[in-house]
Amino acid sequence: MEWQMRAIRGATTVSENTIEAMREAVTELLDELEQRNKIQPQDMISVTFSVTRDLDAIFPAAIARTRSGWDNVAMLDVQQMYVEGSLQRCVRFLIHAYLPVSAPIHHIYLRHASNLRPDWSLPQTLHTSQTAIEILNS
Repeated sequence: MEWQMRAIRGATTVSENTIEAMREAVTELLDELEQRNKIQPQDMISVTFSVTRDLDAIFPAAIARTRSGWDNVAMLDVQQMYVEGSLQRCVRFLIHAYLPVSAPIHHIYLRHASNLRPDWSLPQTLHTSQTAIEILNS
């Protein structure tokens, strides 16, 4: 089986800026990521989390590090650029992982974040490196 570095994107929204609400939303997002993509932390190269400027109760990476196996994954938290009128209380991730080339990629968009990429509500399969470049640049 041929393996390749792949990128998975996802996002969710948080009901309020509290540790409990962020923990609930991030846990739900990562549970769905692992289940739908059948991905293990040891396959992950890195995870970048971004949050909107209205979320500062806890770092999403701190939540992820409490998950089994995630303490060895390189993670980074950043604040998203503010754009007037954009989705509020949003947590996004970009994960790079080694996965089988034939495995479909399920980008995970939950709660109000599902409106960000309705076109990714179905599995995405990368067939060429050009497709991968287009996805990473979008």
